[in-house]
Amino acid sequence: MPQKPRSTSATAPRLGKPLKRSFFDRSVHEVAPDLIGATFLVGGAGGIITEVEAYHHTDPAAHSYRGPTPRNQVMFGPPGFSYVYRSYGIHWCVNFVCEQAGSASAVLIRALEPTHGVAAMRRRRGLEDTRALCSGPGKLCEALGITIAHSELPLDRAPIALHARTEAPDIITGVRIGITKAVDLPWRYGLKGSKFLSKRF
Repeated sequence: MPQKPRSTSATAPRLGKPLKRSFFDRSVHEVAPDLIGATFLVGGAGGIITEVEAYHHTDPAAHSYRGPTPRNQVMFGPPGFSYVYRSYGIHWCVNFVCEQAGSASAVLIRALEPTHGVAAMRRRRGLEDTRALCSGPGKLCEALGITIAHSELPLDRAPIALHARTEAPDIITGVRIGITKAVDLPWRYGLKGSKFLSKRF
């Protein structure tokens, strides 16, 4: 039987303070684990971030590794903006740009625990299973209605809202998924014990 969706009013007390763009103006390796437990909403739909991956500009798996292109230009700008790209020509994926302008580092959002706008996310995904709604970067973008139109948007302004976590989570680390370069770097972070991950650690 599918889990009963939590209402926005029920989850509102769990929201921490809004995150500003300045939150992202530091090492991607500090920002990535600090996003675990934060709440990510687009147009009021979304949930608790349970899994992310860090990509540094010196990392051959990063889109910015070979320099700026029309697609990745936002990564070379100031921190605190979204970078949305199409994966394998099929799925949209959303990233948060980190570090000072020119660094071109970002955090890929891989999974969420749905808490807000669950009915809308179910309609977009065409399924009822709450655990499967946002259990992957492409799935969560479909659930939140994220497309290329959401790229290069400020992360502290509507339709995007980010709220700090309200308690310190137990974080686990592992290697990143679906890449062929720098595969051994432990730059994937997740919420330990969560049932809302894209893949086990």
